[in-house]
Amino acid sequence: MGFGVEMIFLLMLGFLVLGPKQLRALLGHVARAKAQFEVASRGLTSQLSSELDAGASEVETDVRRN
Repeated sequence: MGFGVEMIFLLMLGFLVLGPKQLRALLGHVARAKAQFEVASRGLTSQLSSELDAGASEVETDVRRN
């Protein structure tokens, strides 16, 4: 079973259990949560990158002093 087949199966199961209106609302919530996670992930990545760059600059400064 590939990923696409599993997604189709889960969507059909959700359609049968929840109905079209509730499934649409649930998928909307999932999409918004995914978008928020991606924004938070980008923020964390940029913050970590800037911290590592600052740490590397401090190490270079200490090496040049000695």
